[in-house]
Amino acid sequence: MQPIIIVLIILVVLVFIALVKTIQVIPQASAAIVERFGRYTRTLNAGLNIVVPFIDSIRNRIDLREQVVPFPPQPVITQDNLVVNIDTVIYYQVTDARAATYEVASYIQAIEQLTVTTLRNIIGGMDLERTLTSREEINAALRGVLDEATGKWGIRVNRVELKAIEPPTSIQDSMEKQMRADRDKRAAILQAEGVRQSEILRAEGEKQSSILRAEGEAKAAALKAEGEAQAIRTVFESIHAGDADQKLLAYQYLQMLPKIAEGDANKLWIVPSEIGDALKGLSGAMGNFGPLGGGPTGFNPQNPGKGAPAQDTAAERREQPPID
Repeated sequence: MQPIIIVLIILVVLVFIALVKTIQVIPQASAAIVERFGRYTRTLNAGLNIVVPFIDSIRNRIDLREQVVPFPPQPVITQDNLVVNIDTVIYYQVTDARAATYEVASYIQAIEQLTVTTLRNIIGGMDLERTLTSREEINAALRGVLDEATGKWGIRVNRVELKAIEPPTSIQDSMEKQMRADRDKRAAILQAEGVRQSEILRAEGEKQSSILRAEGEAKAAALKAEGEAQAIRTVFESIHAGDADQKLLAYQYLQMLPKIAEGDANKLWIVPSEIGDALKGLSGAMGNFGPLGGGPTGFNPQNPGKGAPAQDTAAERREQPPID
């Protein structure tokens, strides 16, 4: 009985192993390569798959999702003979599991070496300054070369990114000094521009202020002259309307003489020639009331109401005998 039980146990184990090998469950976004006696038979897609146990075998399971592979820094020589270290990141995706398995031994290593050689070809035709400022150009050229080369491997390169471009330390120091000098230069230029603009605005303000002040003074002088002219016209019209004679004008001039004499600076008087005629007319007008006119009742300055004492006429003075 015991040998029979042992045989049955062995059969059960074999059946279980056969079932396990027969039923293959492939996860989503994955693929499996099936070989029969070492030869490619088919590719298993996601889901439940049946294979022949002990005859068919799974060669490789491949992830069909997009993969990200960073590569270590690679020394590259630029056109101006400077060595720079470039870090790259590759985004790729397997599109053909069979080609990725049989067309290349290790597609990751192949992509890495292809990336290095392509970078050296691209950077070798650029100087350092262009290399530092042409990341997009380098990425596009590198992606085009990789996509064309990896197409037959069943690989699609979706994106290539340059993580860092590190020039030598001495070059970095020189670049920092140059950038610092450029910043100082721009700061000095901006400061000078600010000072110049401020001076221009100040000069414009002073010019505008002077113009406005001059215009105000001119308008004030014009208004003053116009007012004086209007006053003169008014006085003249009043005198003309009142029909003033020469006696009144002479009297007005005599009233203005004290005002003309005011002030310490008045050293010289200019008397018009018409003043003589005016004074003659005034003396003639006043002769009827005072000593200048020889009237019967003179003008007494101490008491204008009573008049001045009578004066001897010239005839009486001739008739009087001389006094011994």
